[in-house]
Amino acid sequence: MSPESEADHPGEAALPGTLPEALRAELIEFRRDLHMHPELGNQEFRTTAAIKARLEKAGLKPRVLAIGTGLICDIGEWDGGRPMLALRADIDGLPIPDTKSECPYRSKVPDRAHACGHDVHTTVVLGAGLVLAELYKRGQLARPVRLVFQPAEEVLPGGAADVVECGVLDGVGRMLAVHCDPKVDAGKIGLREGAITSACDRLEIALDGPGGHTARPHLTTDLVTAAARVVTDVPAIVARRADARSGLAVTWGRVESGHAPNVIPQHAELSGTVRCLNLDTWRQAPDLVVAAIDEVANLHRAKSEINYVRGVPPVVNDPDATELMRVAMAARRGADSVEGTEQSLGGEDFSWYLEHVPGAMARLGVRVPGDRVGRDLHQGDFDVDESAISVGVELFTAAALIDSAG
Repeated sequence: MSPESEADHPGEAALPGTLPEALRAELIEFRRDLHMHPELGNQEFRTTAAIKARLEKAGLKPRVLAIGTGLICDIGEWDGGRPMLALRADIDGLPIPDTKSECPYRSKVPDRAHACGHDVHTTVVLGAGLVLAELYKRGQLARPVRLVFQPAEEVLPGGAADVVECGVLDGVGRMLAVHCDPKVDAGKIGLREGAITSACDRLEIALDGPGGHTARPHLTTDLVTAAARVVTDVPAIVARRADARSGLAVTWGRVESGHAPNVIPQHAELSGTVRCLNLDTWRQAPDLVVAAIDEVANLHRAKSEINYVRGVPPVVNDPDATELMRVAMAARRGADSVEGTEQSLGGEDFSWYLEHVPGAMARLGVRVPGDRVGRDLHQGDFDVDESAISVGVELFTAAALIDSAG
């Protein structure tokens, strides 16, 4: 796509920090390099090194996190006064193959892909940091900004929890992030006050019984039937014990049991997810779900072992932080560049930061305008309109300038 000029966006000239064409091109190449070399959570050594090298080239002093991957970098030095604004990116890829055909920057790593847009998120925060560093040198950024490049977003319960433990929120008063959205046109963002994602936990169950012959199920534990009843009854029981408006849902992804048609097995395994739209109900979810599983298993004389893996709470956007992003985007791209967005049932570990500081996440449009082919995240053919990178950089740059002046 052709580069935009400053005149294309009324009001943009009111704020410094317009992206030079040379930097636009460099950021696209940086994103493509990340896209070709995806790394899984807590293994992002190449990615961390690439980000660190570019920040150091700009004269900055990034610090690799104590957990081994990921890093933070301050634009300017915090004097202990007014808290800083932090910009967060997640840097890990997914364990799925890149299925794009005839794409010069498709993944070179077998069964690994940046199919969730983390390469874009990383590049956007990097680009914003480079622009803000220049503004800080010229005295046009009144207070420091912290860049946070976080590992392992795709690994429950999310790398954000470890990053918080590393002290990256010390001195931070507000945090912003974006997430690619293939349902929103490039050049736009989606915003929502309040919950914008859902909670997501993982559930693993083992059912055991003595087993036996299918001719005599009354003499043993009919384990396949017990597993089937857990699959069908537990979601219904949970749905009736929680406020329907909370969106608490148990969904199964794997059920395994048995090896022969005439043998009742001694062991069955089930796994799935627990998702919830409401933060308070999410806090109650483990007790509700475990109680329902025990009731159904006991009814069918099956012994149950339950591993309820706590995931992430919903991302709940702070009204003031959401408004900051709306004003920043409108200043750069006009009021029409901001649209409302619905609450997603996906989980995002940005929520762990918001347990400590207010903040907001925006949906960054990455769909080619006019493209109406249904696309989604976590698919092997996922790709973006790369003009979204400049949009994200402008959004974060404007937000930092407005926040700094406020």
